[in-house]
Amino acid sequence: MEQARTVAADFLAAWSAGDYAEAAALTDDPAGTETLLADAAGWVGVPGPDAVLDDIEPTGTQQDAATALAGLTWSPPAAPEWAYPLPMTLTRGEPDGPWRITSGASLVHPELAAGQSILVSRTLPPRASILDADGRPLFAETPVVTVGVDPGLVTDLPSLAATLADVLDVDAAAITADVQATPAGQFVPVITLRRSEYDAVRDQVYDLPGTVFQEATRQLAPSSLFARAVLGRVGPVTEEIVAESEGLLQPGDEGGLSGLQRAYQAQLSGTPGVTVSTALDGVAVTTLQETSGTPGTPVRTTLSTAVQDAADAAVATVTQPSFIVAVRPSTGEVLAVASNTAATPGNALTGQYPAGSTFKIVTAAAALQAGLVSPQTVLPCPATNNVDGREFENADRFVLGDVPFTTAFARSCNSTFTALGAQLDPTALTEAAAQFGIGSQWDLPVDVVTGSVATPDSAVRQAEDSIGQGDVLVSPFAVAMMAATVVAGAPPVPVLVTDADPAGQAPVGPPADVVEALRGLTRAVVTDGTATPLADLPGQVAGKTGTAEFGSGDPPPAHAWFAGYRGDLAFAVLVEGGQSSTTTAVPMADAFLSALPL
Repeated sequence: MEQARTVAADFLAAWSAGDYAEAAALTDDPAGTETLLADAAGWVGVPGPDAVLDDIEPTGTQQDAATALAGLTWSPPAAPEWAYPLPMTLTRGEPDGPWRITSGASLVHPELAAGQSILVSRTLPPRASILDADGRPLFAETPVVTVGVDPGLVTDLPSLAATLADVLDVDAAAITADVQATPAGQFVPVITLRRSEYDAVRDQVYDLPGTVFQEATRQLAPSSLFARAVLGRVGPVTEEIVAESEGLLQPGDEGGLSGLQRAYQAQLSGTPGVTVSTALDGVAVTTLQETSGTPGTPVRTTLSTAVQDAADAAVATVTQPSFIVAVRPSTGEVLAVASNTAATPGNALTGQYPAGSTFKIVTAAAALQAGLVSPQTVLPCPATNNVDGREFENADRFVLGDVPFTTAFARSCNSTFTALGAQLDPTALTEAAAQFGIGSQWDLPVDVVTGSVATPDSAVRQAEDSIGQGDVLVSPFAVAMMAATVVAGAPPVPVLVTDADPAGQAPVGPPADVVEALRGLTRAVVTDGTATPLADLPGQVAGKTGTAEFGSGDPPPAHAWFAGYRGDLAFAVLVEGGQSSTTTAVPMADAFLSALPL
């Protein structure tokens, strides 16, 4: 029996290793068995099972037959393990002849008959939704249409690709390459559109030679713009996502591709139900194992549908890339993250932009803490200020003369602030920025970058930093948190998912008397300064405008900012290339706040 045991063990070891020829050579039908084992690998989706020889017993009176009992465990992709006992028959023709395993379909599974295969079927449970702060689903099954191309139906590929690119805003070169690489009769997807979006362009693409269409449903947010930097999207998973799913996903599955949909993929998707069966011509015959799936569970966010809708409508009022990020200062809850169609959505959270004059909130805090000023201190506001040969000028070279610091802040006097900035200690602005959360690293389920303020190496650089130019970089998220600090007295720890672990430790905010002074300064911006169009809104609106120059030109291009708050709502508005904050960012803030009840 030792020789028979060795043959059985060697067969199982070779099969487990995917060496079908070596395993098949130990059977009475090497060619047929090699094909069978290779087919089994294709049926189950892995090279072979983990196999253990449990026992072997003689069954013939002449020591010419034996039965081995093995334990097999398969690990199909994205499915539970499938384990079962496998009896194997061994025989030898002569007393001293070699032992051989009897081949046949039952060598894969005792219930597998000749001509049958193994069928592994996965049934994905309905995907759970992401919820808003009130517990309402933000995603729902939505009709979609995928516009595609059948290479066999194309009569003029360059013309087709150019038309689709123009109508659907896709890459003509990518369409051409994909179609050329795909056999006739196969579907080459170009873009998936909501049914309403497809209906709007249907007449321009439906009759093009080569276009074909697939209808389906997909979990989508209320609109294609709704908090897209945060929520993410669902679609066919990539190889990277399959790998990081630890066996829960396989190619062809739909899953979270970005944002919270990806971060909470396992929770939202649940686990699939899996049935392993014998099959004939692809139709299940006998169930060998059945595992019930588990439904996904919702993820509740802090997003407010009302605030998000207001932000989405506001950013849609301009053609330049624009963002609004809104938070609740008392709790750190992120209420809205909005971007318009021209914007790169993620830049709302991770984009790095010069802060411009919104950073004067930080500079004012540093100057107040250094004892250089109080809100009532009278300071000169000339048209320009020279720092070590570098001339800084006010917008349109306005002149205020000698005015209280509150007025210089409200009117955004660069000459006053560069003079103050040059008097600060080299580390003062970096330290003050940290009191507003700039430079903080937060562990949220989506990436956020607050920004940085480098320690200046010269008085000129420090003067530049004091008006948010130089080495001051921030994201819209960071500016919203800066505004929240003025309300709350310290940067709140941001929260995006209600039951998530804390995102980090809150930095120490500015001293209480400094915060109180900043509240008066920022209110003056609205009542008597650069944001007076907001003065007639209900509630006490406060904030700071900012025009952040970048690049070169005459005048140089500039981003338009507004960092604002009203009650327990703090927010940042950014219009890329908006030039004047008073004419672009402030009206956007007006539209945003006007759409929200107090």
